[in-house]
Amino acid sequence: MKFLVEKMKKWSGGVFILALAVILLVRYCLIDDQTENLPQKSSTKQSAYEFFNPNDGDANENADVTPVIKKVEPAPAPIIKPGLINLEGLSELFDYQRMLSMEESVPLLAWNHMRSLLSRSDGLPETAQGVKEAAIAWKDLISAIMKEKASKVAANRSNTDNSEVRDCPSVTMNDTSQYCHKSCTLQLPCGLVEDSSITVVGIPNGSFQIKLLSGVGSRGSRPPIILNFNVSLPGEELTEESVIVQNSWTTELGWGKSERCPNHGEASEQKVDGLVICNQQIVRSTMNSSHPSSGNATKTFQGSAHASASFPFAEGNLFGATLWAGAEGFHMTVNGRHETSFAYREMLEPWLVSEVEVVGNLTILSGFAKDLPVSEDFDLIMDIKQLKAPPVPKKRLLMLVGVFSTGNNFKRRMALRRTWMQYPAVRSGNVAVRFFIGLHKNNQVNAELWREAQAYGDIQFMPFVDYYSLISLKTIAICIFGD
Repeated sequence: MKFLVEKMKKWSGGVFILALAVILLVRYCLIDDQTENLPQKSSTKQSAYEFFNPNDGDANENADVTPVIKKVEPAPAPIIKPGLINLEGLSELFDYQRMLSMEESVPLLAWNHMRSLLSRSDGLPETAQGVKEAAIAWKDLISAIMKEKASKVAANRSNTDNSEVRDCPSVTMNDTSQYCHKSCTLQLPCGLVEDSSITVVGIPNGSFQIKLLSGVGSRGSRPPIILNFNVSLPGEELTEESVIVQNSWTTELGWGKSERCPNHGEASEQKVDGLVICNQQIVRSTMNSSHPSSGNATKTFQGSAHASASFPFAEGNLFGATLWAGAEGFHMTVNGRHETSFAYREMLEPWLVSEVEVVGNLTILSGFAKDLPVSEDFDLIMDIKQLKAPPVPKKRLLMLVGVFSTGNNFKRRMALRRTWMQYPAVRSGNVAVRFFIGLHKNNQVNAELWREAQAYGDIQFMPFVDYYSLISLKTIAICIFGD
């Protein structure tokens, strides 16, 4: 019996093990059939990339269910290269060079490589006007050069012609033999430079204007007004109080934004060359703050009294007004006190001024301009050979120094020639210094500049009129010349 019990225990254990094996086998088969009918999934073992990028795993799971639509990006627009346009006057700038000798053409080395740059369709907006005006100035300059060359060949060279080309006086004044009434003009043959000044002494009998004009307008139109200094006194032009209005005018743009002094607002913080735009505003604010009053009627009366006392012009009273050019704008000083400032406006630079016109109800006792640009007499310069630029050697230069300058800045160029342009590196030819200068609208300035270029050999002409807005073309010209 005991033996039978032991046998039963062994059989029951074996049956249990066999049953468990059968169950596991059946279970395995069922799971294998289910996995064959389901979409295939990635391995249950999670990789490091799937751990840190779980969204990518979801995307892969849905890849077989939802088709992936790739976004087709549009092809980049083709780059349109700038074309070449035919600017008015451009051909004239390059047609006269055959009339000049090889030696005379040295100031035009950079000029000869500027044509393709100026004719680009993506050029600066002011290029067309600068080229058009330069064509007129260049034609007149070539005519003056041919005339001077003919006079040298002729035995009876005229002194009158010589003085006409070289007449850039440092001081000019009006005829003092008789007073000017209503209208008076003062000629400035070579424009204005920094620190040039115009002084007018007169007695106002009403409103008047002081105008700075720029030569002649294009195609016979009115000349541009670089500065219109308009003084309005009470009783005229429907004005109830004295006021100064400053503005500029061109044929293309008309009148610009006027600047009134005083303007009945807060004193402007803007300054020109460190000077306030309207000194009247500062004086009024100071006087009103130092004389407070309680009643409105009293305030109005005192305000009128202060305004008349601070205004620099009064009917029947003698005045002396000096208008001078600074680095950033014009400044008006009346009876020794600064009154107004007017910042230079685009394409209306001081060197373009050729005439001063005073009009209105005013008796002018005297008018003169001083510190005007003037070139030196090359015949009287003893060390002109020492100041002349050395020829550029055939070997590669160590450095090229390009200097931006304007046509009538004779004095500043001479200052450079007599100072650091005398350094051994410059005199040896290892370092070349060249002035890059555009043409001037004044024929006399261009004639003087041409003689200076021939005498010193350090000037490169630009085939456009000198405007601040075209200064980038000078930078490119320096790179072209250095190459």
